[in-house]
Amino acid sequence: MLGEYRISGRRASDIAASVERGVGSGELAPGQVLPPMRDLAARLEVNPNTVAAAYRTLRERGVIETAGRRGSRVRPRPASTARGSLRIEAPPGVRDLGQGNPDPALLPALGEAFAAVTEAYAQAPGMYAEAAVDPEFAALARGAFDADGVPAGPVIATSGSLDAIERVLAAHLRPGDAVAVEDPGWGSLLDLVSALGMRPVPVALDDDGPLPDALEAALNAGARAVVVTGRAQNPTGAAIGAGRAAELRAVLAGHRGVLLIEDDHGHAIVDLPLHTLAGATDCWAVVRSVAKAYGPDLRVAVLTGDAVTADRVAGRQQLGPGWVSRLLQRAMVHLWTSGAVDVREVSRAYAHRRDALVRALEARGVEAHGRSGMNVWVPVSDETGAVARLLHAGWAVAPGARFRMSAPQGIRITVSPVEDADIGPLADAVAAAAGPARPLSYG
Repeated sequence: MLGEYRISGRRASDIAASVERGVGSGELAPGQVLPPMRDLAARLEVNPNTVAAAYRTLRERGVIETAGRRGSRVRPRPASTARGSLRIEAPPGVRDLGQGNPDPALLPALGEAFAAVTEAYAQAPGMYAEAAVDPEFAALARGAFDADGVPAGPVIATSGSLDAIERVLAAHLRPGDAVAVEDPGWGSLLDLVSALGMRPVPVALDDDGPLPDALEAALNAGARAVVVTGRAQNPTGAAIGAGRAAELRAVLAGHRGVLLIEDDHGHAIVDLPLHTLAGATDCWAVVRSVAKAYGPDLRVAVLTGDAVTADRVAGRQQLGPGWVSRLLQRAMVHLWTSGAVDVREVSRAYAHRRDALVRALEARGVEAHGRSGMNVWVPVSDETGAVARLLHAGWAVAPGARFRMSAPQGIRITVSPVEDADIGPLADAVAAAAGPARPLSYG
């Protein structure tokens, strides 16, 4: 069962450490079945409760997983970089539509904002013991949440959306817990859940967001948290409408103890309203990043949530980075108050390119999805072949494997670099590469 590796120890902590050493050295491989607790206890001459405590510790640390009568086995190693490595490097002469970046021409100039805040900083440098969140930053962010119907809650600044989501998950869950995620969904989130030792559970979606029956099934199967995207879902562009939001809230109302995390990925780049699910459960958080509208390198996101969640996240943040640079927060205040981004114009620009490509593909008999945001999702019968054929035709796109768990194959096209003159040639190339049209389904 274990080959040459011998688990040792008399105490639960020693037994757990022995297993971890084997996993770390590679002598215990992913999927390796561990001995039944009573068998190992007899071999080590300890009480079975001692082995049970060791296995419990290993499960909590995400080292092993237990599947009922099938026993305990070593978990697969966290896929912390696997999906990120599934990208196509565009060689010279190939248009890159796979990176997911915003259009630089639609991002605001930052010079004036940083000049203003550094001038103020010269008069009053930031110091320790100041509030972690700039008061004006908090007030403006909270006002925006209020305008979108997000329930009252404290405001926390984090270093991007993924940082916020990680902190919220860690505040409530432990390794081994199940997290319901959209499928297809954000590849970095799927990697994060696995890297935390948690288990992602796929929830199918359509253009209107997660399917209520699929969410219900995931929650009934034991998911302790769910992560949903309100608008501009990556990679499909789905946006939760009013009717779907009501259905999803009804599902969540039957699972009040579940942690809900809502990622408003489309904030400031889409003109569709947010139909928030926040408040449908006792513990919840809503996250908004400034990356897509103001610039990925700013690394600022805004988080709000129920009092318990916010308190746990803020408390843990104080023991790590302490706070997100108040210079960055004040720069965002300047950008927000000066109207540096025309949300309507940005929304129109992305919608024009996205809708034009979707219409062109449909005219060529190719199914395509892109209700909001800057991405178009195209189901294909062979994504590896489709990506290769498009690369040969001069277009680099993102392979669907970066975003999928059990959903059918597809490719993601980011329309940020696309111009009107590109639509026809790009649609022709996708039609030639995609293969036969598929029926409408994400899972």
